[in-house]
Amino acid sequence: MQTMTRVGRFRSVGLLAAVLVYAGAAPAWAAEESAWDAGQHWGVRLIAGSARSDAGATLRAGIEFRLDPGWKTYWRYPGDSGVPPVFDFSASENLKSVAVLWPAPHRFSDGSGHSIGYERSAIFPLQVVPQNPARPVTLRLKLGYAVCEKLCVPAEAQAELTITKGATAHDLALGVAEARVPKPASPDGPITIAAVAHDRTATPRRVLVDVAAPPGPLDLFVEGPTPDWALPLPQKIEGAAAGQQRFAFALDGLPPGAAAEGATLRLTAVAGEQAMETGIRLD
Repeated sequence: MQTMTRVGRFRSVGLLAAVLVYAGAAPAWAAEESAWDAGQHWGVRLIAGSARSDAGATLRAGIEFRLDPGWKTYWRYPGDSGVPPVFDFSASENLKSVAVLWPAPHRFSDGSGHSIGYERSAIFPLQVVPQNPARPVTLRLKLGYAVCEKLCVPAEAQAELTITKGATAHDLALGVAEARVPKPASPDGPITIAAVAHDRTATPRRVLVDVAAPPGPLDLFVEGPTPDWALPLPQKIEGAAAGQQRFAFALDGLPPGAAAEGATLRLTAVAGEQAMETGIRLD
């Protein structure tokens, strides 16, 4: 009986060793998220998502921001103050390209102006194209960004995550973030640009934009053709037709030597959980 017990014990040890060897050989891509790279009031990590069946070789992932109450970070155009995030994936493996998608932001007032960004939490979806679709992609992110409460604090983060096509616990959160990314303008979409006018009689000149959207809160953001344009945030004014809201912004903050005529500006309209973006050319 003791011999049988010893044999059973040896078999158990052998089985345990095999399990440990297998676990040690398990690929890193089983992870669904990276560790948080955190500061005192904020943190950043990478999360993985399952690939859509219609996306070909493209994989899904996201950059998740976690912020304490009262803290915010910034959109690609930060508004009157702030610093937009800068993403660096150059150290990644098997990566052909990665596109960062920007969920619709919010406007914040700080008493001396307005900024544009996110508070509490945000996920920037990623569309990841592998160099070799048969192999996983290891994303290595270096991120420069800023977080603000009453004062702004520059921050840096690093994160690493290997992703494949498998389903993860972050699929729902990624789907919500992807739904918040502004859609291209459509004539029959829920949000449309009804009219654009270039008011040359104002000093400085300004642009008037009428937006048709469902009843409720509506906001409009404008960006120049290059990042060195610093256009002011559009403000709501009276004069729109029924079912529309009118915004105006000055053609101010152009870089030296730039002309407004012929420039294409990008408009982003946000109405509740829906958002739209389009380009307009100034005549």
